[in-house]
Amino acid sequence: MGNFTKALKTLEYDKILSMLAECASSEGAKGLIGAYIPETDSARVQKLLTQTSDAKHMTSMNGSPSFGGVKDVRDSVERAEKGAVLSLRELLDIADLLYVSSGLVAYSNTKNAECGSLGEIFDRIFKNPTLEKEIKRIIISEDTVSDDATPQLAAIRRNIRNTNNRIRDMLQGYITSPKYSKTLQDNIVTMRNGRYVIPVKVEHKSEISGLVHDASASGATLFIEPVAVVEANNDLRRLEAEERAEIERILTVLSGEVASFASALILNYSNIILLDSIFARAELSWRMRATEPVISDVIDLLGARHPLLDKNKAVPIDIKLGEDFDTLVITGPNTGGKTVSLKTLGLFTLMAQSGMHLPAKEGSRIRVFEKVLADIGDEQSIEQSLSTFSAHMKTIVSILDKADTSSLVLFDELGAGTDPVEGAALAVAITEMVREKGAWSASTTHYSEMKVYALETEGVCNAACEFDVKTLSPTFRLIIGAPGKSNAFAIAARLGLNSRVIERAHSLIDDDNKRFENVIEKLEADRIESERKLEEAEKLRREHEELLISAKSKAAADLAVAEREKERVLAKAAEIIENARATSDYVMRELEKAKKAVERSKASGEFERARANIRSSLRESRDKIDPVIEHKAENYVLPRELKKGDAVILIDINQQGVVADKPDKDGNVSVRAGVMTLKTSLKNLMLCEDAEGVIYTKEKKKRIPTPVVSESITKNFSPEIDLRGRNGEEARLELDKYFDDATVAGISTLRVIHGKGTGALKKYLWEFFRTDKRIKSYRLGNWGEGDTGVTIVELK
Repeated sequence: MGNFTKALKTLEYDKILSMLAECASSEGAKGLIGAYIPETDSARVQKLLTQTSDAKHMTSMNGSPSFGGVKDVRDSVERAEKGAVLSLRELLDIADLLYVSSGLVAYSNTKNAECGSLGEIFDRIFKNPTLEKEIKRIIISEDTVSDDATPQLAAIRRNIRNTNNRIRDMLQGYITSPKYSKTLQDNIVTMRNGRYVIPVKVEHKSEISGLVHDASASGATLFIEPVAVVEANNDLRRLEAEERAEIERILTVLSGEVASFASALILNYSNIILLDSIFARAELSWRMRATEPVISDVIDLLGARHPLLDKNKAVPIDIKLGEDFDTLVITGPNTGGKTVSLKTLGLFTLMAQSGMHLPAKEGSRIRVFEKVLADIGDEQSIEQSLSTFSAHMKTIVSILDKADTSSLVLFDELGAGTDPVEGAALAVAITEMVREKGAWSASTTHYSEMKVYALETEGVCNAACEFDVKTLSPTFRLIIGAPGKSNAFAIAARLGLNSRVIERAHSLIDDDNKRFENVIEKLEADRIESERKLEEAEKLRREHEELLISAKSKAAADLAVAEREKERVLAKAAEIIENARATSDYVMRELEKAKKAVERSKASGEFERARANIRSSLRESRDKIDPVIEHKAENYVLPRELKKGDAVILIDINQQGVVADKPDKDGNVSVRAGVMTLKTSLKNLMLCEDAEGVIYTKEKKKRIPTPVVSESITKNFSPEIDLRGRNGEEARLELDKYFDDATVAGISTLRVIHGKGTGALKKYLWEFFRTDKRIKSYRLGNWGEGDTGVTIVELK
């Protein structure tokens, strides 16, 4: 700690530890945090930072674990090991520790838990639910043991209650008896020295024989234990002694069980407060909106915010050190943020080396130092008769003695408090000495000589706390690579100093200093202009990228819409073609059946039924293709009488044929359609010269071609379909087409395999079967058919 002692105080590290302690639940963890000292080993620092990150990840996934205000039980456990009997309070604290232990083990075993580097700590925590439950069963509170602790204690307490009641009943006889109304001072039963007594007037003491246990302060009342209850009181005292002995025996047994688990309890406590302190670091990281720094051989802090400033108001700064330069000279106006920048650099180093995340952007880098040496603030000491300058010099002497290649040195207002010429010379010389020792350093100053030194010396870099000359106020931004101006004249003028005084002061500055300040002013103006142009260019670049991304996104969306529309149209076309083929096959089968029926002299009935079936099938097919089809034949009347050889359209099946004979007297006519000859009504015919096979829809005309008989479905159709592995919608779509194919193939009994599983697919399919008009009936398969994993479907 000796390498950090002064820096810890100067950089207000203790305030950070106080913030961290507020995030801990247990006093033990708060004690651990209060003793934090920055580590100097890079591997150890990386381990601490990784633990903080892993704890942060776990809280983001499962929330924070409960540490339940765990108490330090180590002394109690050690006493139990030595044979001491623990108090009720001590045993309850041990039960609470065991409860938290079980909770932490459960937390580490949750589904989403990824313990990472914390796994080894969680694995060192032991559970003992038996001991925990036994303590909580026996001890109700820190001063009460349960009646049910043991059967013996329950019996003793039952006897105590009975004896108490017996004594009270006996004494109640004295209180309620008219005989003793003048003898008693008050009609009450009270206790003295653990025995029940009644208050008797001193002048009537002879009227009640018994033992006098006490007297009132005035001497007017004696507290007498009547002879009649002496034996009962003796019994009560004996029972109370037995109760105490039994409780002592119970506590002895529990203390022995604690002693047998002593090493695990002590280990549990140590690991729990360790985890509590780690999760406290994670909580502080959330509160500060901090990130894990990268351990590196350079310092590169991005968007660093001092943790003791309001996180919503603190201006983020970038600080670099060690890559191109090892010494940073920070200049700028007073109250411009120089000292805050210096403290941020030092405090971030101490925090990172203690395992804490830094309130900076992701990717910030930090180096591990063995020493952080700081001279910041007013070191004036009245007690030691030291001026500000002398006090600073004393600290600087100590720093120069300790500085080496593993040191970070911080100087605030180096060389201030004395003659400016000598102070500037000392500042340059001290900086050179620090560099000779190989230490890295950062200094704040107002000296122009230090600015020149930084400009002319390799490995030394200027940095400026930005000042807005328009508003005459600091912006608190740190600009690396440019020296800053003190802007004393501008600030003085803003505060109301007489302009003549300012002009006179300006005239007293020598020409070299004026030229140097003018150069700095011009550099600052050029830098601001360059930044403005860079910001404009960056803004244009971002706008261009956003437009490009938007255009690509819109093009992709349009392409996706087009693809979906293409798929929809193709699917609709395929559906129309399939329905047309199915209808054609069905029609031809029905016509073939009708032909056979004619040959068997059953023409009339079978033919009409066939025609009805065909007409119904065609309507259903038309509804599937387009529910708003309207045939041109509506209200159609033949323009002339038909004659043999006329080309006609059979309206109900939209099939072309040729008139084979003249119409009979009933208005029926024979028509040859393909290989078959049908007899139909004149109302069902339309001359081809009027129809030309055209069907109208509400949107547009479309020509329906003559159906072509397809035998592919009939040849390849299987009466069994396996739907296992499909979801409900996939299965429904597949079944819908399958039922159409079954109808075309002429198969009515189908075996649908859905499997047993959870029954969800079967339930979905049965709901579909219930509403499908093509289905006549359905049932579960019998033994040998597939049992409950199969449904047998009968089509109409």
